[in-house]
Amino acid sequence: MKKILVTATNYSKYCLEGKKILEDYGCEIVENPHDRPYTPEELKEVIADIDGVVAGVDTWNQEIFGLAPKLKAIARFGVGVDNIDLDAAKAHGITVSNCPGVNTSAVAEQAVGLILSLTRRIPFLNAAIRRGEWVRPMAHELKSQTVGFLGFGAIARNVAEKLQGFHPAMIAYDKYPNQEKADELGVRLCSLEEVLEQSDIISIHLPATPETAQLINRETIARMKDGVCLINTARGTIVDEKALCEALESGKIAGAGTDVFASEPVLPDNPLFAFEQYVATPHTSAETYENCATTSVVTAEALIAVFEGKEPVNRLV
Repeated sequence: MKKILVTATNYSKYCLEGKKILEDYGCEIVENPHDRPYTPEELKEVIADIDGVVAGVDTWNQEIFGLAPKLKAIARFGVGVDNIDLDAAKAHGITVSNCPGVNTSAVAEQAVGLILSLTRRIPFLNAAIRRGEWVRPMAHELKSQTVGFLGFGAIARNVAEKLQGFHPAMIAYDKYPNQEKADELGVRLCSLEEVLEQSDIISIHLPATPETAQLINRETIARMKDGVCLINTARGTIVDEKALCEALESGKIAGAGTDVFASEPVLPDNPLFAFEQYVATPHTSAETYENCATTSVVTAEALIAVFEGKEPVNRLV
């Protein structure tokens, strides 16, 4: 019997399809009892006899792998693997896979929701009217705005598709541009500098890498239009939160919406929460019934493939 640690949350509640696949294979499943990622200390207490992991956003590094002699596979419950030391995993003979493309629609919907929340000031107006205030600020319609994408992979393209009915101008920067997809969606590919300088709304869809760490900083913010709106459903490390605070305070950035933070779970004393024009959600973009069901199946099948000596889909190392 293989022992599987599931660090993604709410597994029995929303991931019954994948859970059944593992149980039918004869696996014993250890579920995350917390409504949050495991801390490193908590992982150390449970990892010693684990054969496979369905991983959330917990930190997986050399120290943890050194305490897991039986661990053969990690199937990331999502796309980003910046929380997993891939070199260390490879050194320990641990196969790592992820689920690219599965959560595309779910994350794209969240990005569009944050865009509308900011441009129409929905959270602010909801709070104001509940206080008995009848405030009616003006707003721009998206058809008069330019939406710029930093990164133009599957999620950004899905956002662009969803925004087509609102008729904004759309531009995008991508290190590996796909001209055919851009043409299909009416998106003009351009440089990073052009996206920063020409966009009324900037939506971030980049991976977390050393190259993208704090890409949004004082210098890049200074290149943006006054009154720009910034959306981040990618990774919190891409944005310098201190620089973002300064830009919100000065009005350089009129509004920011994020589903991700540099450190998660975020603490309630984060300075960003002082700004009413800041809208945040707790890394819930992918939390849909459909995404959880599909991802649970993909991760379960990836673990079983490794146990049977086969190549898992979306293997990274």
